[in-house]
Amino acid sequence: MAQIEESSKGGRGSNMDVNIIPFIDLMSVLVIFLLITAVWTQVSMIQIGSSIYGKRTSDEKIEPPPRAEIPFRLDIKANGYKIVVGRQEIVIAKVNDEYDGKKLESELNKIKEIYPDKMDCVVTMSDDLAYFNLIGGMDALLQSGFPQISIATAGVE
Repeated sequence: MAQIEESSKGGRGSNMDVNIIPFIDLMSVLVIFLLITAVWTQVSMIQIGSSIYGKRTSDEKIEPPPRAEIPFRLDIKANGYKIVVGRQEIVIAKVNDEYDGKKLESELNKIKEIYPDKMDCVVTMSDDLAYFNLIGGMDALLQSGFPQISIATAGVE
């Protein structure tokens, strides 16, 4: 606590004590909060195939899987899905104001039959749509046999 004292020379002196106990209390609460929330950020991660080859179990050289070099993209828009395979575009409109996940899976299965070596896909989505729609598109890709999913941050054309 600050005090003003009279000195023997006729002037005034000051004595300043800083109370750091509230600051220490605040820091201890913040440290505990950060330690607790760090666990939940690890639990909520989604594995979407960022590691193509996984861990090596032996010394033999692993060959990368064969892959069709045709561009393949899934656009999630406000009016439905759009699949772009090479120059071909397949539009899947919403049914009763909901995304048609079954038709999307059937179209993705047809693409997998045509290109069985194709493993990757790029997903784009408008920023104003719910995150749930992105997860639905990713689930359909995983069910159809496209485990290497990339998410484009540039948005939909």
